Amino acid sequence: MQEKINIGFIGAGNMGSAIMKGIAKSGMENIQLFAFDKLSPKTDELKKYGVEICSSENEIVEKCKYVFLAVKPQGIEEVLNTISGKVSPDNVIVSIAAGISDEYIVSKTIPNAKVILVMPNTPLLLGEGASALSRNDSVSDDEFKLICDIFAVCGKIAVIPKNKMKEIIAVNSSSPAFIYLFAKGFIEYGEKAGIDSDAVKNMFAQALIGSAKMITDSGYTIDELIKMVSSPGGTTLAGLDALYEGKLTATVNDACERCTKRAYELSK
Repeated sequence: MQEKINIGFIGAGNMGSAIMKGIAKSGMENIQLFAFDKLSPKTDELKKYGVEICSSENEIVEKCKYVFLAVKPQGIEEVLNTISGKVSPDNVIVSIAAGISDEYIVSKTIPNAKVILVMPNTPLLLGEGASALSRNDSVSDDEFKLICDIFAVCGKIAVIPKNKMKEIIAVNSSSPAFIYLFAKGFIEYGEKAGIDSDAVKNMFAQALIGSAKMITDSGYTIDELIKMVSSPGGTTLAGLDALYEGKLTATVNDACERCTKRAYELSK
């Protein structure tokens, strides 16, 4: 029988739980999941996914080679102060906290601590995640591959330089919220026009899915794709004029820059 790999989560909020559920649904049978959260109700639901619940942060570190820090950036310092005496050279610390650097984690734990930084997003709960990963030099190829494999079974991954982990947040991690707000406008329009709300939601969601596939699989550039939908004098161009007048792309760029600025403000 293959030996189990113990992976523990400190924090069982929306993202931590999404990752654990994604792993549990992935069929990776050689992994045993552990979790601790100060708010015990957050861990109750995880039991049905085979997650073992621990009583403290230190129990996670003692039982698990791979330790996920799945708490808000503001809570990282407290967690690292708590576990610093238990972290060993064998542990691999996986942080999903926005803005937290590997250097900071090393400074709060042990010299040459193994640190992997991951910026995931919530769609990985459905196996459609988009996760960016980087590592420090102490992490071995095999250790990094395991974490990459975990996120790959829950969606798409990209390995990027450590110094771009703050900039990527807007692109893949925060962008679902931006897209949902964009979608809200279409759904509210459809409801105002008297169209069944489920039909509007499903049609727009499918338009998003299809458009995303066109971006990744068609071979056309974004500008070419826009032109393909925009007949001269047609309905699409009339709508595009409103978006251009509203400076949509500039607004998106501003949202991304503000997101990145906040990541640097949170950075440690």
